[in-house]
Amino acid sequence: MADKKLDTSRIDTDNLTVTGAHKSIPAPHVGIEGDAQVVIVLTQAFGPRGDNLVGISAVSFDGYPAVTVGVRGGGKEGLVHLSPIHGDARKEGLSGIRMGTKCELFCPVSKEPLPKVGEVDDGSGAEYYALYLTQERSESAMVMLSDVWGHYHSRVVDDMELISYWAATHEDLK
Repeated sequence: MADKKLDTSRIDTDNLTVTGAHKSIPAPHVGIEGDAQVVIVLTQAFGPRGDNLVGISAVSFDGYPAVTVGVRGGGKEGLVHLSPIHGDARKEGLSGIRMGTKCELFCPVSKEPLPKVGEVDDGSGAEYYALYLTQERSESAMVMLSDVWGHYHSRVVDDMELISYWAATHEDLK
């Protein structure tokens, strides 16, 4: 992504909840753009066997291909297409699951469960599950998704750095 500039003009910022600002920092698996607002866009995300889950459907958000995961919960099962824009809560696909329902997350290609990363530290009982930013599936480069429907807590980790947290808390780079 260091050689490419993301066109952030087409991003629906009304749905964006990430805060903070910093200088553009190139990262190999995500794009980070913005002077007044941080924008992190996933360009690839891999399941437990290395299947790329970005762009496997026709769904897109602001022109960026969706990240697709399988979800089971509340007696339902199907595909959920997530916005690749970190902080954007939009999704398409499976619906009708009650808010707060604990779900199983799986790879829509291999049908294998997403690997559990750990508990979300907000007292909700939610747990994080991994999508990897590289085919090597390293824990140093992943997206951590919550397994509770409607619990919009996700994290992006690249080179062991919690990018989403760092971007939102580094006031010194504004």
